[in-house]
Amino acid sequence: MRAVLALFTFGLLLTPLQAADEAGRSAARATIERQIEAFRKDDAATAYAQAAPAIQGMFGSPETFIAMVKKGYAAVYRARSFSVERIEDVGEDGLALGVRLQDENGVDWVALYSLERQPDGAWRISGCQLVKAPGSNA
Repeated sequence: MRAVLALFTFGLLLTPLQAADEAGRSAARATIERQIEAFRKDDAATAYAQAAPAIQGMFGSPETFIAMVKKGYAAVYRARSFSVERIEDVGEDGLALGVRLQDENGVDWVALYSLERQPDGAWRISGCQLVKAPGSNA
């Protein structure tokens, strides 16, 4: 009986940790979704706010940031569609998210986002690598 009670108690202790992990993954996914939706609306301030402080520091303003995205990440800037395909832990306070995108011309892309948990618990985008999807036309 004690063994059953101990296992039950141990299970209860693990549940909040698993929920926090899943909550963190959901929050990271929401950060990417917010940024892509902001790009669709030309909402530079919201898109910029999803970037990690180091990225913000590199560009200095929402306008400079969105201009860089328009030029170098057009598939992300004007994604016709997108879906998060996978999420993986990277260290204690990092996640990598694989995102499949289709640009406004119908070309498929794969983006690998890196996100960092900030001291306030928020997830912010610290990088994005973008490549055409294997077998993509054009």
